[in-house]
Amino acid sequence: MRVQLAKKMKINEAKAYVAEKLGVTLEELCDVVAMSDVREDMGLGLAHVEPNAGANAGMEAKFRIQKILGIQVNSVERFKERAGLK
Repeated sequence: MRVQLAKKMKINEAKAYVAEKLGVTLEELCDVVAMSDVREDMGLGLAHVEPNAGANAGMEAKFRIQKILGIQVNSVERFKERAGLK
């Protein structure tokens, strides 16, 4: 959904874009198990683990998502601004 809004794409275009950026197929993108492995390998955070667990790096994961997908994530931009990184 973030890509749809940020890049003004329709759902199928956005899915194809994300799949390409993550290096997976559309089928893998829709597969919960496959995507859990991809998210863990790429450090993109996991929805099914405790918020403070090592595999779910919260803000760190959002920074990676922003970089990999080439989109702006508001919480990352606010963090940078408040931390003086901008």
